[in-house]
Amino acid sequence: MDTIATILFGVLVTYVAIGLLAGLAFVVVGVARVQSAPVTIGARILLLPGATALWPLVLARWLAARRAP
Repeated sequence: MDTIATILFGVLVTYVAIGLLAGLAFVVVGVARVQSAPVTIGARILLLPGATALWPLVLARWLAARRAP
């Protein structure tokens, strides 16, 4: 049982680590490309936890906005 818990914990840590990197990159660079309105620093701070948790969706939206003219 400890092996399963260790594997699940490793997967969770990996997901959060990737999410934190993707979230930081998104709030620093990507949010201005996805959102047409100017984004303040306070809004970027508020967006970071959501971008970290939902990083696969954030990256998909960011890439889709990159392809659009």
